[in-house]
Amino acid sequence: MAETDNLPEFGEPAQNGEDTAPAAGILSQYVKDFSFENPNAPAIYQNNVQPAIDVQFNIGSGKVADEVYEVVLKIEVRAQAESQTAFIVDLSYAGLFGLRNIPEDQLDPFLLGEAPRILFPFARRVLADAVRDGGFPPLLLEPIDFGGIYMAQRAQADEQLAQPAGEA
Repeated sequence: MAETDNLPEFGEPAQNGEDTAPAAGILSQYVKDFSFENPNAPAIYQNNVQPAIDVQFNIGSGKVADEVYEVVLKIEVRAQAESQTAFIVDLSYAGLFGLRNIPEDQLDPFLLGEAPRILFPFARRVLADAVRDGGFPPLLLEPIDFGGIYMAQRAQADEQLAQPAGEA
């Protein structure tokens, strides 16, 4: 009999009662960095033109302790009304996630796809409140499929790695 015959299946409790099931939980969430600029106040309030809104996202993650990861959702918003900047918002909203028994190949999909999905509604509220408190109508961002974006970027990266050297 092979020695591996006594090992539990993935996710099943070991004979000694050790929990081997994957577990993920949010430990904390917080505003890590925040800036709101209204550089053309009060003149911007006289402008009746609907501003053009540009929204950029960036997601980062890092291990901060054993089985604890920080995920940072960075949102940058710039609103332009004709040639005037209406407002600029930079928000870094973060969460600490406890991850136990997660297979190594599933860490990135969770940290860069699922964790931002969990954080987004809270970051969206902070952003909407800041824009409203700056004297503008609240900015309500549409839901974002972070998992789909991660999978598309991963497929694109895999495709680029599969190309023979010299092709671009």
